[in-house]
Amino acid sequence: MPPRLRPGQTLLLASLVFGLFFGAGNLIFPAGLGRDAGAAVTPATLGFLVTAVGLPVLGIVASAVTGARSVREMTAPVSRRFAVAFTCLLYLTIGPLFAIPRTATVSYEIGVAPLAGDGGLRLLGFTAAFFAVAAVAAFRPGRLMEWVGRYLTPAFLVLLGALMAAAVVAPMSTGALPSPTPAYADGALVRGLLDGYNTMDALASLAFAVVIVDAARRLGVTGPRRMAVELGKAGLLGGAAMAVVYASLAYVGATSHGAFAQAANGGDVLARSASHFFGAAGVYLIAAIVVVACLKTCIGLIVACTEMFAEMFPGSYRLWASLFLVVSFALANLGLEAIIAWSVPVLMFLYPIAVVVILLGLAWAWVRDHPAVARWVVACTGLAAFFDLLGALPEALATTPPVTALTGLAGRVLPGYAVGFGWVVPALVGLV
Repeated sequence: MPPRLRPGQTLLLASLVFGLFFGAGNLIFPAGLGRDAGAAVTPATLGFLVTAVGLPVLGIVASAVTGARSVREMTAPVSRRFAVAFTCLLYLTIGPLFAIPRTATVSYEIGVAPLAGDGGLRLLGFTAAFFAVAAVAAFRPGRLMEWVGRYLTPAFLVLLGALMAAAVVAPMSTGALPSPTPAYADGALVRGLLDGYNTMDALASLAFAVVIVDAARRLGVTGPRRMAVELGKAGLLGGAAMAVVYASLAYVGATSHGAFAQAANGGDVLARSASHFFGAAGVYLIAAIVVVACLKTCIGLIVACTEMFAEMFPGSYRLWASLFLVVSFALANLGLEAIIAWSVPVLMFLYPIAVVVILLGLAWAWVRDHPAVARWVVACTGLAAFFDLLGALPEALATTPPVTALTGLAGRVLPGYAVGFGWVVPALVGLV
């Protein structure tokens, strides 16, 4: 087996893993979970960690186990047409059509608007500057590990660490935690599983795999077995760091009731907590945390999407990067609500397929000899996930008679459909 990475190199690769995954949404979700779970924060957080950390780490390991350079190669045993279609839809969804624009709008609405005020021209100016900085890094993909792993992730951890340390040293509440909201009162563990599932980071793990594998190769990792070992170590370290941060944020949310009235959402929890501990300076602290978190994820997404499309289709890396930056800039100025409204249905369709692709990847030695089973599993999962897409459509479409008839049928025949797991039984049917 080729030589292993030095500890410092493994740590750098783990820093890249953490930095690519941990965006602003990852800040907001656990803080909101802690606020709503209250006294049930421990089981809710454990459930959250299983799906928000476990699935992405498994995605990285699955990519390494298959030896595939991309999600297209990883899904090729299902069918080549499916591999191309799924890859394009996956990268466009977590790339220029939804996730990349969202990094800019979240940065603005949570980090910048409270300081500079809201308004179309301010959003336009901020997104122009945001994507200009992202472009500088994205046009130099060979330095991605340096940008994200060596600089942005440590800066983010220092900023967030200041807030976490304050919350531990001087807790906002030292008494009994409040009763959980109805959603967490019965089955907080299951609710946490669903909250982590809805971060959709399993999709990102498939997209980022090509970037992380390339970074490992630049560090001298060769051979599928050594690649699997080194990415497994980096994934576990990066996942452990995410778990610590998630648990800390949930703690902040759970104890926040002692300092201020019920916050509107997880972002509001963080903003008010920062102001509670640091006064006026807290507004600037949370702005820096959110902008850095979003910027590093944005850079990673641009590089991942560009490298994939430059490999699959004609056109240079710089051409595809420029196109994705322009499209992302335009869509970012539609506002956060519009982006979320249309991204959720597509994500609800893609996510179950991504989960079964990851699980099939972990059983790659068996899948290679049984491609027909892989096709049936993916087909059955995709059919069930289509009903998840219908159920997540914007209200104007979701309430039309044809859609309500189909979602009503799904609710009657698919176990777990009401909580977002209607695809599990069909996937098992495809397996047998």
